[in-house]
Amino acid sequence: MTLLWVALGAAVGAPLRYAVGHFLDRQVPWGTVLVNVVGSFLLGLLSGMALTGAAMALVGVGFCGGLTTYSAFAVQTVDRGPRIGLVNVLLTVPPALLACALGFVLAPS
Repeated sequence: MTLLWVALGAAVGAPLRYAVGHFLDRQVPWGTVLVNVVGSFLLGLLSGMALTGAAMALVGVGFCGGLTTYSAFAVQTVDRGPRIGLVNVLLTVPPALLACALGFVLAPS
């Protein structure tokens, strides 16, 4: 049953990631940055809420896993060369870590 929850969450998260990237990615991949930061915030929030079981499988693993993307982030970073690639890293990694921490802190207990 857990696999079904993960698949259902990913079925929503992955197309959303594609749509956001399609409309926002240009020289700097703003769509990929956005989905990674938002997904990190949500996962921090869910972890702070101590969500487990089916709820975490659906929203945390499925939706957030489908929404966020390390592979596109890595490819876009390398494809843009050293300067813009570094900008991409700086626009993604620190904000995503801060967003995750913020979500964890803001989670209702």
